[in-house]
Amino acid sequence: SVNMKKYERLLNRELVPNIDQIKQTIGKDVLLFWNDIWNYIQDAYEINPELVFYGKKYGWCYRFRKSSKTLCTIFPENGAFTILITLGKKEIDKLDFKNLSEYTKNIFNHTPQLHDGRWLWIRVLKADVISDIKLLLQSKRRPKI
Repeated sequence: SVNMKKYERLLNRELVPNIDQIKQTIGKDVLLFWNDIWNYIQDAYEINPELVFYGKKYGWCYRFRKSSKTLCTIFPENGAFTILITLGKKEIDKLDFKNLSEYTKNIFNHTPQLHDGRWLWIRVLKADVISDIKLLLQSKRRPKI
């Protein structure tokens, strides 16, 4: 919206956004990327997202979770969106690292490995990040397609 800062998230717990408001917030420049990732997750993993308030610093998000394991979480932002994917050690071993874009490799290399894995926060602004997201998700869970 007009008075939101660039990349600001939907931070008001009282205002539960609907999908149209979310699409309006992220904007038409990244809507194709949003739809691509969204449809891929639903087709490849048959997971429906839940709308969750992640906290006052993070705002509203969609969490894709199956049998209590989270595949990824998508945070809508003003003019963009960010995907959080947590990779454990086994998943990192499976990751097709060499085929990631420089942008995502850089995020990976600057993300510390914690006891519960690497928390990769990836802002999606360009098309080449879409294939990175799919590779990261595939290292977490085998797709059906």
